[in-house]
Amino acid sequence: MPEDQSAGGQDADQGREGLNLAVPSRRQLLMGGAVAASAIVSIRPALANTAASVLNCTIPVPDQGRAGGAIAPNGQVVPAGTPGAFPGTGRTFTGEQVKQALRGRKLPGTSYDQNQAYLNYIRRLQSGTSGFTCFASLQMPR
Repeated sequence: MPEDQSAGGQDADQGREGLNLAVPSRRQLLMGGAVAASAIVSIRPALANTAASVLNCTIPVPDQGRAGGAIAPNGQVVPAGTPGAFPGTGRTFTGEQVKQALRGRKLPGTSYDQNQAYLNYIRRLQSGTSGFTCFASLQMPR
């Protein structure tokens, strides 16, 4: 039996020796903090550029695939000449213009009713439609 106890004791000693846990030095910890700080400094300008590009992205009303259509007051694209519908603008609005319009201003060159119809169209944009990514990025909190 004494052999088993000594063998168990040797196993325990070997287990401790095999761990060889390294404790980081103060210098290593400071270097790790410097790397993290530089990552933050380099990410901030990228986020600023992203915010700027979101405001400069464009949303056509209507998209190119339905350029000949008109915009109904509820935002649906309908055939040109539909009573009560507004002709497509034939132009694009920037993310900044749309953002301002969603906050109460009018889209440039539109009447109140046209503005509402065009904003309804923009709100109805779906994935795969030109301008959807721009509108979706306006919805993301900063």
